[in-house]
Amino acid sequence: MAPIAPRTVIPAPTAPRPAPSASRAPGAGPMGSRPGGGFGRPRTPRPPPTPEQILALATKEHVPARIAKGELEGKMKCRVWRKLHAEEARRFDQVYALMGQNPGLSLPDAFGVLQSGLTVAEFLARKERTQRKAAVKQARGEVDDTSVGAFINGLLESKTELAVVLGERTVLDTLSAVEPISFVLGRSGRLEKLQVVMVTRRSDWEQLTPQLERDQKLAQKPANVARQPDKRPFSDPRPFLPHQGQLVHLTLRNGIQLSMRLRVVGRFDLIVGEDGHEVFIPLHALVRFSAEEAADDDMGDETSGDEAGEND
Repeated sequence: MAPIAPRTVIPAPTAPRPAPSASRAPGAGPMGSRPGGGFGRPRTPRPPPTPEQILALATKEHVPARIAKGELEGKMKCRVWRKLHAEEARRFDQVYALMGQNPGLSLPDAFGVLQSGLTVAEFLARKERTQRKAAVKQARGEVDDTSVGAFINGLLESKTELAVVLGERTVLDTLSAVEPISFVLGRSGRLEKLQVVMVTRRSDWEQLTPQLERDQKLAQKPANVARQPDKRPFSDPRPFLPHQGQLVHLTLRNGIQLSMRLRVVGRFDLIVGEDGHEVFIPLHALVRFSAEEAADDDMGDETSGDEAGEND
């Protein structure tokens, strides 16, 4: 019997399957549909969190405001941040505890207290001093000092014989140089500006001396000059500007009392008197001030001699 040849089976052609759409998950229905039929509506964006909401959550969870804001926007939750940043979270616990013990203490100030090692009272006092110093510096920068500089340079170039009045004595000399914190006199040498009460020409001083009135208490014990400008009775020159041209009444720290016309206001000094008979007065030498046309001015008229004469 002859062998039977094997039969060749030809497979039927199969149609290629469509690839799953990249825009939908496998097993999902047609694009745009949802279970139960119909089409999904776009989500309404949530409103941005308010500062009050952010602050409330940050205070509750003891986290930075940016983390609280993130949770309210659907990002990282506060508790997750605290787990991931345990050391920083402990610092925030300390800061918020400090704020709870001191109502009114701001978050930046609480961090400042924690980092400085000072008490709350010490830190706030230091902050106030810093702000006062910055305010004085800003105030001085807003006043033109050109006229005062020209007056002093004129005395320097002319080698005019001067009377430099100090707290308890008067030096008769000429000006040979001007330094940032000192005058250099021709015969007496360097003199710190803080020691100077007033400067005028020697000839004017000799005529002025017999007429001078003095506060006897300050004459016996001149008021000290604080090294810190913000602690002096007068360090801001701006309130003097409206009184230029007016008759002003000045009491200096060694008791000298002057009633003269205010000619020039500089950053650190005043010039009073008449043309050719000027008197140079540093602001640090003033303990009281009033203007004739502004008798109710509260600049310094309310400062008593006792308070102004106290030593630091």
